[in-house]
Amino acid sequence: MPRTAVPYSSLVPNGGLAEPAGTTINPTLVTNGVVVEAADPERTLLRVANTSTGAKTVTVRAGDGTAWMAGQGDLAVSVASETGVSYIGPFTSARFQQTGTKLFVDFASGTTGTITVLKLPKAY
Repeated sequence: MPRTAVPYSSLVPNGGLAEPAGTTINPTLVTNGVVVEAADPERTLLRVANTSTGAKTVTVRAGDGTAWMAGQGDLAVSVASETGVSYIGPFTSARFQQTGTKLFVDFASGTTGTITVLKLPKAY
């Protein structure tokens, strides 16, 4: 089954952004993972809120054959139980970017909560 696309919420330079609702992590997302399309890894920050009992692991997958640092492997981050929130990233495109400028994120079995993909603005 295909991964679920999660959109960016762009942070505003010299401005603000109200807390986005995020995408609910449900059994489909746990089974198939998510994809960030047209990813800009160096400007991507994941906000993962865990509502599960027990810490859960969020995994950012290493890139495919086009990512020359992919051999360093996946990045696995533990998110604390229940009201735990972790910010993960930014990322190195040479390690994590998939073909077609995508970023793949997977969740441990039983994960519930939300994921928000934030896009950091360019410095001016």
